[in-house]
Amino acid sequence: MRIAVVGAGFAGLSAAKVLRQSGFHVTVFEKAPDVGGVWSRTRRYPGLRTQNDKGTYHLSDLPMPARYPQWPTGKQVQEYLEHYVDMFGLGTALRLSTEVVSAELLDDETGWLLASRPAGGGDPVTMERYDHLVVANGIFCDPLVPSFPGAEDFTAAGGRVLPAGEFHDLAAARGKNVVIVGYGKSSCDVAIPVSDVAARTHVVARELLWKMPRKLGGALNYKYLLLTRMGEALFRYITLKGFERFLHGPGNGLRRGMLDSVGSVATRQLKLRELGLVPNGSFQDIARSTVSLVTEGFFERVADGRISVHRDRTISDLLVDDGRPAARLADGTVLAADLVICGTGFRQHVPFFDDALHARLQDDAGNFMLYRQILPIDVPHLTFAGYNSSFFSPLSAEMAAVWTAAYLRGGITPPPVDRMREEVRARVAWMAARTGGRHARGTNVIPFSMHNIDEVLDELGLNLGRLARARQWLLPVDPRSYRRVTARMIRRTADEGATGRAEPAPARRAAP
Repeated sequence: MRIAVVGAGFAGLSAAKVLRQSGFHVTVFEKAPDVGGVWSRTRRYPGLRTQNDKGTYHLSDLPMPARYPQWPTGKQVQEYLEHYVDMFGLGTALRLSTEVVSAELLDDETGWLLASRPAGGGDPVTMERYDHLVVANGIFCDPLVPSFPGAEDFTAAGGRVLPAGEFHDLAAARGKNVVIVGYGKSSCDVAIPVSDVAARTHVVARELLWKMPRKLGGALNYKYLLLTRMGEALFRYITLKGFERFLHGPGNGLRRGMLDSVGSVATRQLKLRELGLVPNGSFQDIARSTVSLVTEGFFERVADGRISVHRDRTISDLLVDDGRPAARLADGTVLAADLVICGTGFRQHVPFFDDALHARLQDDAGNFMLYRQILPIDVPHLTFAGYNSSFFSPLSAEMAAVWTAAYLRGGITPPPVDRMREEVRARVAWMAARTGGRHARGTNVIPFSMHNIDEVLDELGLNLGRLARARQWLLPVDPRSYRRVTARMIRRTADEGATGRAEPAPARRAAP
């Protein structure tokens, strides 16, 4: 079976490694000139670091190097992935600087026709047939930059608007008035180096998020809270099991007290009240969809005036003020703005699929309808990798690749179509309700990273034993605990289906 993987970040590379070890012929397409996805040198902004510590942010069979700092830089993560390619001999499968222009199902829906070309629009276009397609382009592949009124005159006056991932040259901010839009990780990260060189640095935040100190109270590493099963269990999952029933039943007061205490400690430690930056809403409410690790030095620079935060504000339009580019906020405030950097999120879509195919993948609200965050219900010979953004994104993507390999080897038969569709609809509705719509079109499983991994591996009969999972309740999850899962899957499926056999019968699309 010939398999095409589109994307060479954590998801695409781990999918390629697992599928090749499972006996498939794999080709990986990547538009960038290097591997890494969001960590590629083409997308790294100054100040980029991981949110997870190096002990929890890696693939199962290759830990981060001991020489790396606790929170590796973007460059170090990319180098780690280069080493992963070398270690598992993936170089021959890679087609870097190659853009997939389109992917179309064959008329008889027995495979895919991929059109690719050199990145940047060069010729020629190459057409190739594949038996199966793995989409690993990432849910953070397409920056969402607002369409600001007045942008044309603003640009003509010398102003620039760009997403954070396209801001690579710090010299472009030297001596300039810079407005950074957003309050998530990328916005706060980039604000630090910008404030070192810019004349003025403004952060415009529509809504404040809770920021987690790396060490709560200056002593407890945050990984012992959020990167454990206990931390995950503090939030109510769609179904409750075991100790979760106690936490969300008789122990609800204790659970709420633990979450409220996190917000209180963060408020005191970061001096949010003095800075006027206490978020609207409890830690529990906001952390349902996103938690951001504090960028070291951010609040200190707010305190000393090097960074100005305009909370609960948006940019209403861009303009030219007294001959200089500027940005006007919704409250009428006008800020000098030579450079506007947007950390305003991403659009979740597959750029090489046409509208008709998207319609088969998504519901009427644009949510991806994926069983286990992997398998489309109405499109055959297609799986997704990395469409389960979580606190353990590398591990989540790798376990999704194991599920895909088992599926293609005949080691798993998904439930009937109607049951899968009902389950996915219920889950997406729950995700949308609990996050207030901030569920990245059904791809964001935060904070339920381990629940997602458990469901994938339980269905395969490959989950860790009870003792190993019990340790994860109090200790941060170590991806190395899962390093034998791929080999176990290959052994288990060896007698259940011939490697590279015809793909299981696809789910047929139901009538509207």
